[in-house]
Amino acid sequence: MLPYGKGAGAQPNRLILGDSLGVMSTLLAQFEGQVDLIYADPPFRSGKTYRARTGLAEDSRRPAAWQTAKGFSDTWSGLPEYLNMLYPRLVLMHRLLAETGTLYLHLDWHAAAYGRLLLDEIFGPERLLNEIIWVYHGPSPIRSGFKRKHDTIYVYTKSKAYTFNADAVRTPYNPTTAKTFASSNKAGFGKRPDLDRGKVPEDWWYFPVVARLHAERTGYPTQKPEGLLERIVAASSQTGQLVADFFCGAGTSAVVADRLGRRWLACDTSPLAIGTTHRRLLLQPAARAFGVWEDPSIAIGPTLEPQMRITVEGRDVQARLIGARDLDLDSLTEFEVDWDYDGRLFRSRSQSVRGWRSDQFDPLLSNHYDRRGNYRVAAKVMASQGLAGLVAKPIKLA
Repeated sequence: MLPYGKGAGAQPNRLILGDSLGVMSTLLAQFEGQVDLIYADPPFRSGKTYRARTGLAEDSRRPAAWQTAKGFSDTWSGLPEYLNMLYPRLVLMHRLLAETGTLYLHLDWHAAAYGRLLLDEIFGPERLLNEIIWVYHGPSPIRSGFKRKHDTIYVYTKSKAYTFNADAVRTPYNPTTAKTFASSNKAGFGKRPDLDRGKVPEDWWYFPVVARLHAERTGYPTQKPEGLLERIVAASSQTGQLVADFFCGAGTSAVVADRLGRRWLACDTSPLAIGTTHRRLLLQPAARAFGVWEDPSIAIGPTLEPQMRITVEGRDVQARLIGARDLDLDSLTEFEVDWDYDGRLFRSRSQSVRGWRSDQFDPLLSNHYDRRGNYRVAAKVMASQGLAGLVAKPIKLA
């Protein structure tokens, strides 16, 4: 696998384009028994093929006019094929988990029952900590039964010694509950809670889905809300510990883990997923250094051909992005420059990133060199469709 990224190199935080089975098998040599928390959001066996929205400033009320790109396919020949995909990956997750580690497996009604049976076999039924129900609302085409508006998240621990930070996830008591305790000493069968401290949430959670108008929406299908992952990461890991997601999709787990001061590993087989996650990490103000690793066997589609102009004044150098072949600046979302490219590892030293619904994008990046010499200035560019490309030009500084 080839590394690249913001501060790429021997970084603990890794964003990996590759199939989760091969990626986890490779990571065993370094990380077996070292991962403190794994959040797994695999395909649900929904039978659907999902597309991602890639346009800017589109009318959310007119889906027919949206610009889209291929997201991922969740179609299977039958249940055996699906379980043959899921089972060996759960086995590898168990091996990667630390003895004090926790796995959250996120599924819906299509496969949740089967997922629990697999986890019972791999972890042991006694290691089930919680069956969490994530409740949400929204439109539904169902008219012949109750609307399906929840997902199931199974929480399994590798041993009896596991992390659970109750105080990190406390929520306020319902105002009605607080009023009841305030009015009667007999409420709660004589046990009076600390109302100011709040309570540990029940095993049913309400978080709105990431809808069309939400600020955190990336357009990637099946994106999970940051609030959901914040609760999971805060509850089941400590600052500095390692969080992994091998079906990272839109990258919510990596973004949240980074924000909460955890180290992280994130993997997906979709170039668009990796591009979406990468963009979110660059847009996050305090994002830490991370590396991007790409499995060369993954087909990533057409390669962009960036067009860049270099201006040199003494030891001050400017790189201006003109566009890419067949694409203008309005279609580009990321512009990164390595001011001393060695031809092998692209180190992203300067970045310009477009927001999700923003026309603001700076095509000019600058650098001051402390020493004269020969350098190669390389630019990596990404487009909203997930396409990427790299261009490098030599310069000589007197």
